[in-house]
Amino acid sequence: MATAQDLMTRDVVTIDGSATVADAIQMMKDEGVRCLIVDRRSEDDAYGIVTQRDICYEVIAQGEDPTAVAIHEIMSKPLVVVNKDLDIRHVARLMANLGLSRAPVIFGGKVQGIVSVSDVLNAV
Repeated sequence: MATAQDLMTRDVVTIDGSATVADAIQMMKDEGVRCLIVDRRSEDDAYGIVTQRDICYEVIAQGEDPTAVAIHEIMSKPLVVVNKDLDIRHVARLMANLGLSRAPVIFGGKVQGIVSVSDVLNAV
């Protein structure tokens, strides 16, 4: 059976937490992605994530100016991550139980990829 490492998208786009939401929107458009991993501030810090949904619900729908809101204000942190060797069935179960649409894969202390619901479905 496939593992998280087999399914993951390896091209993960990251952003600094001090960047603006406007920067994130442009980066998502340029890279063709729906989420960005927020870099750690230090080695012992946790990674974060910001999604299109976060931007839409927390900034646009609230009438906030995307150039005046920092990523760290709307990101989710810490992340639920999966082990690279986790079986696809367990990845799917974890995502279902926690209502996740994507989960980063971290090994070697760094984000190496991200598994989405679409990745899981395409693997079956």
